[in-house]
Amino acid sequence: MVRTAERLAQLPPYLFVQIRQKEREAKARGIDVISLGVGDPDQPTPDHVIDALCAAAHDPAMHVYPPDEERGMAEFRQAVAGWYQGRFGVRADPEREVLALIGSKEGNHHLALAYLNPGDIALIPDPAYPAYVASAIFAGAQVVRVPMSAERGWLPDYAAIPSDLARRAKILWLNYPNNPTTATANTAFWQETVAWATATETIVVNDCPYSEITFSEQPTSLLSGGTLAAPVVEFNSLSKPYNMTGWRIGMAVGNADIIAALRKVKENTDSGVFGAVQRAGVAALSGPQENIARLLAIYRRRRDLVVDTWHALGLPLDAPRATFYVWAPVPAGRDSLSFAGELLERAGVVVTPGVGYGTQGDGYVRMSLTMRDERLLEAMQRLRALGPL
Repeated sequence: MVRTAERLAQLPPYLFVQIRQKEREAKARGIDVISLGVGDPDQPTPDHVIDALCAAAHDPAMHVYPPDEERGMAEFRQAVAGWYQGRFGVRADPEREVLALIGSKEGNHHLALAYLNPGDIALIPDPAYPAYVASAIFAGAQVVRVPMSAERGWLPDYAAIPSDLARRAKILWLNYPNNPTTATANTAFWQETVAWATATETIVVNDCPYSEITFSEQPTSLLSGGTLAAPVVEFNSLSKPYNMTGWRIGMAVGNADIIAALRKVKENTDSGVFGAVQRAGVAALSGPQENIARLLAIYRRRRDLVVDTWHALGLPLDAPRATFYVWAPVPAGRDSLSFAGELLERAGVVVTPGVGYGTQGDGYVRMSLTMRDERLLEAMQRLRALGPL
């Protein structure tokens, strides 16, 4: 039998694959499972976006490799630049500082391939979305976790990163609004981050697909914390605000040299985003935005239901300020893995154990708000029936 590459053996088990396996096992035992494990919007893509896709799909020009396949169609990049200026006040050159992506996850992976050599150091928060670790490992990098804590609002303490480590690091991954912790970052933090990146010559990336899912404050961008001449890049996606997870379209905006390096990887890796999907992306970014307010009202109502349920169980929980997740503490003295297993066995409710995002995540579970109302209500009723935990 041909042996697989060593990098595969270095990968930790992928969290969401494990969750789906536990769901299948529970269903096989006859349990009616309600999964709050994976964040995939249950609401439809806006009609005007679908209409744009359909119209573009009838255009023969869209049936071949997309124009400017390695960087994205000019009209899409211009729409991204216009959206960033209107949303965050960031002026980005659509020719040099914007790139179309097949979702932000692809951007993170290609950034690792563009900049990390075997043995290079990649700084990744703990807890953090697991894909960042996988991308760094695929590039052969050494992963160093940066501990986060609730006491600091799940933000990194740059003063606590040893200066020699900061100088040796090639990339620091950030993600605000944050998955899984729901933490947000303000402009002062981004200014501090850009100053640190410039002083240490470390690339800082903010993976920002939840920028529009915020409940109580104006969303911010890493790029609003300084000039795009700094070693910074932000990945964003149409998946969450426009319910387009399956469409696979996102964008990179940032330092022109970083964008050029990403483009070079993409030239040798993929053939870009289907042109009709890019046309639909233009419609999403440039068209009516009322759908986002409707989405926020849905997620806020669901968030409050989950928070109230947690309180009824006798557990403390502040209402999340952003994302469509709830990051909830488990009962004192319990670990997240066994607690998640108990909720599955006793209530048929799947939650994500926080330890899957890093050791600092133990003591928490993540619940997604992307479950239709009646099933989410049933899940919360089942949890309430367990009594104080």
